[in-house]
Amino acid sequence: MGRAIALAFSREGAGVAVAGRRIDKLKEAVGQIEKQGGQALAVACDVTQSKDTVRAVRETVARFGRLDVLVNNAGALHVSTVETIPEEDWDRIMLVNVKGPFLMSRAALPELRKAGGGSIINIGSILGLIAMKGRAAYATSKGGVTQLTKAMAMDHAHEKIRVNCICPSLVETELIRDLFASGSEGEAARRSRVAQIPLGRIGRPEDVADMAVFLASKESSWVTGVAIPLDGGLSAY
Repeated sequence: MGRAIALAFSREGAGVAVAGRRIDKLKEAVGQIEKQGGQALAVACDVTQSKDTVRAVRETVARFGRLDVLVNNAGALHVSTVETIPEEDWDRIMLVNVKGPFLMSRAALPELRKAGGGSIINIGSILGLIAMKGRAAYATSKGGVTQLTKAMAMDHAHEKIRVNCICPSLVETELIRDLFASGSEGEAARRSRVAQIPLGRIGRPEDVADMAVFLASKESSWVTGVAIPLDGGLSAY
């Protein structure tokens, strides 16, 4: 999803800094952006480390001169209940999914303020709005992202800094592909999940990217503090 979002922003004319722990993946994304005529910067960053988030913002502003939009996309998943998840895994989920957006947003806010406003877009989950079996830690963390979004929107609206959250259901990513075992059993599980989605398909990274571009644009200038279900109708039941 991060790559799709970066490419979509680039096509709209934005200079894009892609940040993450795997520098090879970052360079691959930068290459794709440059191939389509865009400008991009790869920044090695662990969003759970305050010093990394501050450096990522500093390097972005040094390259592009300002910061207008932050997309918090890093995430981790654990399939478990509160009884089956090891404590260290619970802590890791909260660290990546909740502390990461907190630290990145805190680092970005001064530059967004200097720019006269901007947009923070959190990538949450439909499980930040509803629940399902076997997702206790993940749903808790994404519920935290939903509420962080609303709280920040209230705190920074007077500065023309908008904060919104995209809440996808199943999207075709490496994270989701690992949920389904190979072979007939995994395919059956996949079909069962798709059958729950009224529009009849799993989401594409581009679906999320298009929504992110909208939430960064002037067309959404009166939108803040919302958590948007992007789920093919799943939560409409």
